[in-house]
Amino acid sequence: MSEEEKQEKGSELTEQEKQELQKSEKGTIIELLVPLETYLSSGVHIGTHTCTKYMERFVYRVRPEGLYVLDIRKIDERLRIAAKFLSRFPPESIVAVASRPYAYVPVQKFAEVTRSRAVVGRFIPGTFSNPYLPNYIEAEVLLVSDPRTDLQAISEAAKVGIPVVAFSDTDAKIDYVDLVIPANNKGRKSLALLYWILARQVLRERKELPPDGDLPVSVEEFEVKLSK
Repeated sequence: MSEEEKQEKGSELTEQEKQELQKSEKGTIIELLVPLETYLSSGVHIGTHTCTKYMERFVYRVRPEGLYVLDIRKIDERLRIAAKFLSRFPPESIVAVASRPYAYVPVQKFAEVTRSRAVVGRFIPGTFSNPYLPNYIEAEVLLVSDPRTDLQAISEAAKVGIPVVAFSDTDAKIDYVDLVIPANNKGRKSLALLYWILARQVLRERKELPPDGDLPVSVEEFEVKLSK
């Protein structure tokens, strides 16, 4: 089963579950960063068939076939926290990396919109630690798309004391990650929406957008286009 098929299969929630996901533990209505249906249709909540101990706290339920489903309320909450954290840093000192091809475009658009730095593809050893390299970057915070595949960047950040924010699926190993954003970090549409929301929220936190302001760039522009 492909990743896209998993998302379609996993996006089915009952009406009762949808209502529950729009309420806090106290029963009050939550105003999500985007409508619940937007989150659901992009599959941001669809995890894997594996869940590490740390990621259990973000799981909403486990489907009968063993697929872990993340709690959209917690995804939304962590996106807000991450945006507030990232907004404290000078834009050019934020480095977003991606070694997964589906994350290339989202990361590049995030960097373009927020005026930060993007590193896609292979992360060259020494990028953060060797100032004599031509590709050396003096970063203050690292944003990674997947702790499992962006391990080189995380390891270097840890060595030089750079805090790490990471989109983390249910199978994530979160060693040296300072702030986890639980999310489906493997799906094309999921990554596009996640980076679009995070970029918008960072600009809102910087007061470059009003609290209800939108990006001039659509979610579709953050999405990798499949070749026909």
